[in-house]
Amino acid sequence: MKSKSKSNIEREVPERKIGMVDELSGLIKNKRTILIASIKNLPASQFQEISKKLRGKAIIKIPKKSLIIRAIENSKNESLKEIEKYIEKSTAILFSDMDSFELAAKLTESKSPAKAKTGQEAPEDIEVQEGPTDLVPGPAISELGALGIQIQIDKGKINIKAPKVIVRKGEKISENASSLMNKLDIRPFSVGFVPLSAFDTKENILYLGIKIDKEGTLNSLKESFGKALAFAVKICHASKDTIHFILGKAAMHEKALEKLIKDDKQESTGQKNDNKEDKLENNEKMDKQTTEIDNQNQTQELNSKGGN
Repeated sequence: MKSKSKSNIEREVPERKIGMVDELSGLIKNKRTILIASIKNLPASQFQEISKKLRGKAIIKIPKKSLIIRAIENSKNESLKEIEKYIEKSTAILFSDMDSFELAAKLTESKSPAKAKTGQEAPEDIEVQEGPTDLVPGPAISELGALGIQIQIDKGKINIKAPKVIVRKGEKISENASSLMNKLDIRPFSVGFVPLSAFDTKENILYLGIKIDKEGTLNSLKESFGKALAFAVKICHASKDTIHFILGKAAMHEKALEKLIKDDKQESTGQKNDNKEDKLENNEKMDKQTTEIDNQNQTQELNSKGGN
């Protein structure tokens, strides 16, 4: 078998690189979105899992920076050159026909929960929830006590009596907290592709700091819709979303007005009755006084007659 000479190897390497640059140039030319994502600290198993999920939706490449820069230069797109500064050592480049934000959302959805390591910064407050655990009495009692967690023993297992925040957002995770979280299978982190920037070749726009928070965005939209709906109902702006509430509001007002009129009538009738009673009482008094005067006159007449 003939061994390859040094000169043949030297020629083969550049050809391979040229082939990669050509492939990257073709993807830049033919795909709508070019997205740079960080894969720092991403385990190989999860990288493969995410790659499977994105199959048919995006092409993932991890080329040397020099090769992708050469491919960008070949595209002769000056706007695209801005993306070069976001290509680092632990980054992957994704090419897709999807919209930049749609692809970024897919990457966010494909993240997996990950265990905490000592020294990591907590992304949010980390709380141990109340309830039963699989921990048995022993060294775990000291660990829990050191973190200020109240416990009780039930049927040979440790129960947590009340929820307790063991690490605040932004704080470094201690060895004790990390050990306990692993025992309780608390996974406060998520690992996956982290979108850094994306370029839309169709619109010729560079997007930076892409952050997709579906749940947060949905909650924000719900809150905004609720406020807008309440205001629209208040000013009686009729639409398919408000008409039901406006009619309900009108019905309530009708009932309230009906009751008000009824109460007013009752009050008015009561006053009339009171006036009648007063009049009768006054008449009775007048009749009584008249009778008394008549009686007095009659008595005087009788007395005067008797005297005569």
